[in-house]
Amino acid sequence: MIKISDYLWEIPKRGEMRVPARIYISEKMLDEVFRDRSLEQLKNVATLPGILNYSLAMPDIHEGYGFPIGGVAALEIKGGVISPGGVGYDINCGVRLLKSDVSKEEIKEKINALATEIYNTVPSGLGRGGKLKLDISSLDKVLKNGSRQLVESGYGEEKDLENCEANGNIPEAEPEFVSSHAKSRGRDQLGTIGSGNHFIEIQEVNEIFDEKIAESFGLFKNQICILIHTGSRGFGHQVATDYIRLMVEAMEKYKISLPDRELACAPFESEEGGRYFKAMAAAANFAWANRQLITHLVRKAWEKSIADSKKLETVYDVAHNIAKIEECTFQNTKKKVVIHRKGATRAFGPNNPEIPEKYRLSGQPVLIPGSMGTASYVLAGTNEAMETTFSSTCHGAGRRMSRTSAKKGVSGLELKKRLEEKGIVVRAASLGGLAEEAPEAYKDVEEVVEVVHQSKIAKKVARLKPLGIIKGN
Repeated sequence: MIKISDYLWEIPKRGEMRVPARIYISEKMLDEVFRDRSLEQLKNVATLPGILNYSLAMPDIHEGYGFPIGGVAALEIKGGVISPGGVGYDINCGVRLLKSDVSKEEIKEKINALATEIYNTVPSGLGRGGKLKLDISSLDKVLKNGSRQLVESGYGEEKDLENCEANGNIPEAEPEFVSSHAKSRGRDQLGTIGSGNHFIEIQEVNEIFDEKIAESFGLFKNQICILIHTGSRGFGHQVATDYIRLMVEAMEKYKISLPDRELACAPFESEEGGRYFKAMAAAANFAWANRQLITHLVRKAWEKSIADSKKLETVYDVAHNIAKIEECTFQNTKKKVVIHRKGATRAFGPNNPEIPEKYRLSGQPVLIPGSMGTASYVLAGTNEAMETTFSSTCHGAGRRMSRTSAKKGVSGLELKKRLEEKGIVVRAASLGGLAEEAPEAYKDVEEVVEVVHQSKIAKKVARLKPLGIIKGN
């Protein structure tokens, strides 16, 4: 591996690799990367037909399915492929940040009650369904229209759509390419968090790094915010499962040979590739609709616990696991490509027409949640990211320990006590689920974000510390 700079390393093109592989990471963090298969997976991504420039990994890199988590690749539309392993099972797992107009000092006595009300209002946990149960016709409208379908049904406002990646909808979505089994799993999952590392956090802005950009985002010191982290639940998982099976068959049909079957793919312009893209888009729309309904429920809990005159507004909503057609610059020429982001997030820079006008001078808000009990960050996208990472950055701290290992080494009860001693309210359905997401199981988010900031692929704007954590099992 060749050192390009203090925060960028390259694996030269060799063997079946069509392009070099690059990883954004500090030398201090490098040892952890060799503990799993993530670098091998990154090299395998570089063998995909139609890949452009580099296979990339962000500093939160760790082993995933097919692509490493933190993996990014741009593939040609004509002659390139699409791979479910480059998106993942939790299609459009992502985050949404809500801002209030009050400070911690104004509501500190009500945070306990707010955490309890959110926990009681938003269903969480493995297999938990919500109160909204859709018939197939209504579900198909959600799959086609995404967040807009929820807003038009009274579960939000137009501003929520404006402040959302792709306005909360990939128009290429086609519900007809989603299996009946996936639809059956998704009928009652809108407005639910799920399990694993998904959560809702009540947070306080405790440090501002860039006053001007923070002001454009509507953020101020000691402000109360709420971060929502979830995706497409069992619905998206079933879509991924269905199409991974199909792609394994398609590889033989199109005579595609790859070093890892987990990268199973099909030409983007093939029947199989087109069907997956349209089904994946439907699952992405489902996830945006899910976060939209959770936003509505959180607002209801806020009104009941805090005050109905104080409103929660969406700062931004961005996806972590997705494949999208985007315009990138290659050798000073703009070109539409299929960007795969697997545990990576979009980071459009200033003046990009796809971000809200009010953010055009600052760049897109980038939301990086930390591990449970640690800080989360708001950053701004940069034009450097357009030139170097296909406008991509990291999506979180990144795991360094499996869930099984975390449960063996951490007591859920002790962790809960530790968090509460730091003044963090915890509402969780399972102590075991809590232990799985212990801070020890993740990389240091401060180091991860510093790599991103120093590499100029996103700029630090604000740091948020948790006051309340709401989780499932």
